[in-house]
Amino acid sequence: MKKLKIGVFGAGRGVDLAKSFMLLNCEIVALCDFHTERLAEGRRLLGGEVATFTCFDDFIKTEMDAVILANYFHEHTPYAIQCMQRGIHVFSECISNGTMAEGVELIRAFEKCNAVYMLAENYPQMLFNREMHRLARGGSLGKILYAEGEYNHPSSPTDSAFMKQYNYFEEHWRNYLARTYYVTHSLGPIMWATGATPRRVTAFSVFAPTESDQPSASRVGDRASLIMTQNDDGSVFRFTGCAAFGAHHNAYRVCGTKGQIESVRGLSPQVMLRYNDWEKPEGAEEIRLYTPSWNDPDEEFIIRSGHGGGDYLTVRYFIECVRAGKQPEHPFDVHSAVAMSSVAILAHRSALEGGKPYEIPDFTREEWRVRYENDRLSPFPGSNGEAPTLPCCTQSDYAPTEAQLEGYRRLIKN
Repeated sequence: MKKLKIGVFGAGRGVDLAKSFMLLNCEIVALCDFHTERLAEGRRLLGGEVATFTCFDDFIKTEMDAVILANYFHEHTPYAIQCMQRGIHVFSECISNGTMAEGVELIRAFEKCNAVYMLAENYPQMLFNREMHRLARGGSLGKILYAEGEYNHPSSPTDSAFMKQYNYFEEHWRNYLARTYYVTHSLGPIMWATGATPRRVTAFSVFAPTESDQPSASRVGDRASLIMTQNDDGSVFRFTGCAAFGAHHNAYRVCGTKGQIESVRGLSPQVMLRYNDWEKPEGAEEIRLYTPSWNDPDEEFIIRSGHGGGDYLTVRYFIECVRAGKQPEHPFDVHSAVAMSSVAILAHRSALEGGKPYEIPDFTREEWRVRYENDRLSPFPGSNGEAPTLPCCTQSDYAPTEAQLEGYRRLIKN
């Protein structure tokens, strides 16, 4: 079978994903990043023979079948569109569009192309989330009514290694990351488990800024945003974006009319499956705490890959779609990707407005496209230094102190 030729845009996270493509017999032919040190290190990690570029317009001229988009979190749309216009398949990290207008543009471009588009959301493929999907879709939980997802990722304010790798200059997007935006790790798994798509959103944020003497360049004093959606099947979700409360964990729960399954905080990959005693399936226990099995012929590769096996399995599914010439299923398809991004964007507006509900648009319908096609509001600085057009924090006048900024500058320089 002919090897697929893969380009990588973003030499940090992109190189990590490229390793799974290589395990699946793909050839990495090009690597692009404006950060020359990362570019050189990425080339070394990929074997030292990959063509490297600092300009996307030059990179995209390389002969390749698909591109991993792992550039800045909120800047995928224009590059995805360029790829699709050339017939190059797209494997896009995190949110698909940083603004509502970009969501419209992405859908319109997708409808005119023959390329496969997939959101590279890997958390659904973690072992416990695969088990929750199996049980929820199997029917023994009954009609699904409610699901929860938490992505809780606090970090040490004195961790210079983290800052140098992930947050390495003052205008970096992470310093403006409104708490609802990094939403796919919490929302994606419960969408996959249940098959539901959000149609209405509301959110509230918790303000708890970095303590006075701790190094920081973050303009976000919110510690978490709690988001709720009403969904197209009548169910309700409660989830976070990227939160920073308590201890680090990923936690998920799916509840039906007959039973529920949840991951156990701090004990992953264990799950707890519970039924009402009078509704449990024949031979089932009322309460069962267990570690699921992969039951996959590629288990050796899965457990070696990043994010609890999610990287390998997500890449494998993308390659299957490309080779079969089919679009991925919900929630990895382009319409689900834009719906998740719309939740991220509109939940932040809800939090800024005290929990005001927002309808999640359906961009297959022209009336929704017209409504949002010029909506470019964003809490992030523009790529050419433009100021944000929305506050990134629910207390809009919040900013780090000069002492915090000086501490941050020292950390990233040393």
